[in-house]
Amino acid sequence: MKVKHIYKYLILALVAVILVACTSTEADPKFDQTPLERLNGQKKELNDLLLSSSEGWKAVYYTDSTQLGGWTHLFKFLPDGKVDMASDFDDGDTSIHRSQYDIQLGSAVSLVFTTANRIHLLSQSDMFPTAALVGKGFLGDFQFYYYGEENGEIIFRTNRSFQELRFVKAKASDWTDLSKNTPIIEAIAGDMTSPLFRLLVENDGTTTTNYEFDFNPDARFGTATSLAPGSEEVFPMSLSYTATGAVVKPAVVVKGQKLTDFTYDSVSNTFVATGTGGVSATIKYTNAPPRLTDDYKRFVNGQPQFVVGYIAANLYTAPTTSDYFRYLINKVNATLPAAQSIARVQIYFNTALNGTYIQYQFNGGKAAISHLVTTQEDAVNKTIKLTNVGWTQSAANVAFLKPIDDELLNIKGLYIKREDFTITYSNTIYTLTSASSSFRMTTYQL
Repeated sequence: MKVKHIYKYLILALVAVILVACTSTEADPKFDQTPLERLNGQKKELNDLLLSSSEGWKAVYYTDSTQLGGWTHLFKFLPDGKVDMASDFDDGDTSIHRSQYDIQLGSAVSLVFTTANRIHLLSQSDMFPTAALVGKGFLGDFQFYYYGEENGEIIFRTNRSFQELRFVKAKASDWTDLSKNTPIIEAIAGDMTSPLFRLLVENDGTTTTNYEFDFNPDARFGTATSLAPGSEEVFPMSLSYTATGAVVKPAVVVKGQKLTDFTYDSVSNTFVATGTGGVSATIKYTNAPPRLTDDYKRFVNGQPQFVVGYIAANLYTAPTTSDYFRYLINKVNATLPAAQSIARVQIYFNTALNGTYIQYQFNGGKAAISHLVTTQEDAVNKTIKLTNVGWTQSAANVAFLKPIDDELLNIKGLYIKREDFTITYSNTIYTLTSASSSFRMTTYQL
């Protein structure tokens, strides 16, 4: 048969197939329902799912894991449009709160928490954990678009950022154990007496690698920066909490092993993730700054006169002024008459007349008090130690200063760091940090 006749018959056959397809009386299943009918079907499907779990649902909500951690929420949906909810957002309140919810139809089916409850705390713009999130809050949502069910989990996407959020079936223990997150949160956040610095220590079974762990407890987010000479390795760590520890996202990878679950050890006050073959990662506190500087050398004997001073009016609220220092200032001020308070704590190093001395100045007309000291360099630990010589007033008149003065003269010395920021004025900022406590005083170079 000639080629042109073959093409002729093929074309006729193709036309016949198309005609049969076009005249078929079988409807495409996708067009069995109108869009509204499909949405109503999804609405009923979601409602049935929400009510199907006897113990409700659990979601660990990471609103933005590039700068925030995760918050655990528990939901028990009731047939009358009400929902019981609890969360660990506020570690002082993990109790159950009741509010209302609705399943709404729009371009898609969405779950909306219509009256205030724990989930709304993540969306309030007047509550923010970092300066970058002023006016933005915790970037949370209270409307979630329904995307179906998979392996017993309900899949949503958030309204604001369109990121996936999964509800998993809760257990009775999830509700009873939620309050156990609180001591875990408090342990990693620390209190005013906790060491000021944190380390992440990786162990590959033979060697350890240290990282400076800069952590914001309010944001539940930290950054690990390698302390190895010449290394530029930096990685983020978003934390959520459980009754026994913290879960890190993304995983910390040590020798090819992905470590996510950090168990809290109350004895050592550390969080430890354990792999196999001796592999582990540990988050721990330290009084020593991860990066020691030689800035203290400017203050040792034989150097020119140098004066630094804490000025209460400007530096009490400085971010580098520790809570423990503020507590001691308040404690001293409470012993003074109402009109009086500490105005300045100035340290004069290597003066020609009096050598080195600490001078306390006061508001309210009280005369200044000076404490004469000597200085000693500890080149190994990179600290400077102040030792008592004598006071300009009697012991009875200076006893009220003991809480602060003892920290400045602690036997392990002070770390001194020249900071790279300014506060109110252009004066260089130096911080003086105790080598044995969470005492840190922010000062101007004067």
